[in-house]
Amino acid sequence: MAKDQKKQLRPKADTPKGFRDYFGADVTERKAMLDAIGKVYELHGFDPLETSAVETVEALGKFLPDVDRPNAGVFAWQEEAVPGGGSGDWLALRYDLTAPLARVAAQFRNDLPIPYRRYAMGPVWRNEKPGPGRFRQFYQCDADTVGSASVAADAEICAMLADALEAVGIARGDYIVRINNRKVLNGVLEAAEVRADQAEDVLRQIDKFDKVGREGVLALLTTGRKDDSGAVIKGVGLTEAQAAPVLAFLTSKGDDNAATLEALRVAVGGSAIGAEGVDELAEIARLLAAMGVTENQAIIDPSVVRGLGYYTGPVFEAELISIPDKNGRKRQFGSVAGGGRYDGLVERFTGQKVPATGVSIGVDRLYAAISLSRVLLREGPVIVTVMDRQRMAEYLKIASELRAAGIRAEVYLGNPKNFGNQLKYADRRDSPIAVIQGENEVSKGSVLLKDLYLGEMLADSMSREEWKAQPTQFEVPRCELVPAVKKLRDEINLRVADLHRQDSL
Repeated sequence: MAKDQKKQLRPKADTPKGFRDYFGADVTERKAMLDAIGKVYELHGFDPLETSAVETVEALGKFLPDVDRPNAGVFAWQEEAVPGGGSGDWLALRYDLTAPLARVAAQFRNDLPIPYRRYAMGPVWRNEKPGPGRFRQFYQCDADTVGSASVAADAEICAMLADALEAVGIARGDYIVRINNRKVLNGVLEAAEVRADQAEDVLRQIDKFDKVGREGVLALLTTGRKDDSGAVIKGVGLTEAQAAPVLAFLTSKGDDNAATLEALRVAVGGSAIGAEGVDELAEIARLLAAMGVTENQAIIDPSVVRGLGYYTGPVFEAELISIPDKNGRKRQFGSVAGGGRYDGLVERFTGQKVPATGVSIGVDRLYAAISLSRVLLREGPVIVTVMDRQRMAEYLKIASELRAAGIRAEVYLGNPKNFGNQLKYADRRDSPIAVIQGENEVSKGSVLLKDLYLGEMLADSMSREEWKAQPTQFEVPRCELVPAVKKLRDEINLRVADLHRQDSL
């Protein structure tokens, strides 16, 4: 090779900025979580829907973050217009799971049952600046009812959300589903005589209630306020008399649903749309009670103001109040799901209004919460070690017998020369048990089972001499391999659970 010839550059082995990889237990445990949620949704009569990861930018429509720039906020590209091929359309990776539902509901409106009840799970992509905990690809888990104007559909979504949280291991008392209604806020704005051009500004300011409190919102609604940096934030320009109904709305949470509903009726004054919203909340509360959902699971709460600029009726969010970690300490996670009733889902395609309501679970946040408190069982495969390469067929047979009994198992396929390396491999695979069969065991028709977890525990708490004296492996007849492995695996998982309980005391 000529000296002046440049060396071929190797690609950098880096995940693209804003993306990440998932390995082993995270993949299987997240799938188990989604499977549990899906089972709840199906029990409620919802059907799964899997749509294409790619939609036309035209179909995304108002769901785009910036409608004036078709490739802003989404990963979009234009098809090459070729005879008999692409038409030059702009295509994009789906931004969420709602836009595909809108397209499906319109495209197959003559084939789908109405109301159409569907749930969907999968990745979505957003071409936005990544940050801590903010990625460009993430999972969503949605459930929607399209075509029903009854608030019973909203109540059912809230009850189903509570069931889903408990199905994945969130204890009752550690979460709450909060419910509000955009119509109530419309009534409050009417009572406050807020002009149409001020409404969006008012919505933005009351959305800051949980951050700046009553006095902060009052300032933002009227003359303005200074933030922590000293910068002046301009107020909306309402009078204090105008702001009063808004503040009454935000502070109307009572000790129970009945008290809250009574306070909301006062806040909306003589507004007909506001009274309609309060009536809908009262009906939702009644229906939830009929379904056995208590007020420590779902409550009427006017503090739910996020998304009120988008939703047209009831809105709801699920908050994790406190989740115990592995040491029993309580941790707060905030909102893990949100949704509500919205119009215009199918109207863009058909010109006809179609009522819809739904909820979206933040999969990553919910998974982080249940991972915090879950007991980590030894879920890696049983490793069948290789003591003699000439006996590979027998080792593969052992692994096959274990798999036939529903036990994860694999034969070590690296270089078997160093037995220590095989055990190091088993440790990296989080394996609970190693199966060993050397010449001595073959002659006796037996196998050795090595309890890898016990060995790890002893190594952490004992001297080397004490550790060597403990029996971390034992011999069983070859014909009893499968029941012996099952018994040992169960014992290991019980020890893990016991250790977890002791640590939390």
